[in-house]
Amino acid sequence: MPELPEVETVRRGLAPVMEGAVIERAEVNRPDLRWPLPERMAERLTGARVTALRRRSKYILADLDSGETLLIHLGMSGRMLISGTMLGQFHHDHPAPQKHDHVVLHMQGGARITFNDARRFGAMDLMPTGGAHALLAGLGPEPFGNDFNEPYLAARLAGRRTPIKSALLDQRIVAGLGNIYVCETLFRARISPLTLAGDLAETAVHGLVPIIREVLAEAIEAGGSSLRDFRQANGELGYFSKHFQVYDREGDPCETPGCRGTVTRTVQSGRSSFWCPACQS
Repeated sequence: MPELPEVETVRRGLAPVMEGAVIERAEVNRPDLRWPLPERMAERLTGARVTALRRRSKYILADLDSGETLLIHLGMSGRMLISGTMLGQFHHDHPAPQKHDHVVLHMQGGARITFNDARRFGAMDLMPTGGAHALLAGLGPEPFGNDFNEPYLAARLAGRRTPIKSALLDQRIVAGLGNIYVCETLFRARISPLTLAGDLAETAVHGLVPIIREVLAEAIEAGGSSLRDFRQANGELGYFSKHFQVYDREGDPCETPGCRGTVTRTVQSGRSSFWCPACQS
């Protein structure tokens, strides 16, 4: 599932084509994705101007001058692909329509944005701009926001008898973190994913905040991590996976200088945790 860096990478790729542009024509080629699509979706999108393109947690939000916001969730295999415009030094011509092109936005100026989702685990919805949505309800602060700070995280973790890995995956505590980047964060912080959140020393908790931001910023700079289906909006791969220190490296030697440990995989609540028992105690 794409995490915050992948979604932010897609948002940044879409912004030059979408922000300020009119959706001249919207095609909706099926009635549902993971859930039913909103009624009259094509009609409501056609003619609307995108005033801003935002991200909240793992969701892209396109604010429209119609007073509605298009909510986009990529799911496991969803892709937002741009064609018919210049991206950097490359011109991406319109490809032939594909079987899983479920929603197509024909933008002012000739660009086309296609939501392709072979597994249909993604989602789209329309909501009042500034209004509430069930998928966004209860989300914690953004990792780069001022509300996510050392005192806040210490207060949220205090007394919790759940492993720190599970606590950081809880979207009510911090929005956007997923399995990959929590594994990488805990490795850099030298914290075992098995440690109970409430047992962490205050200094360890405070140290997590800058490391979380550092890992996410590096991943965004690298265009996210390409695992299975993820692609950037220009169709390119994300390259942060080349910098994984523990994730998906079970059995490899630990990269910490002087450490003789081996990366181990432990299953926690059905999710794989990759870590070095010698470094992360």
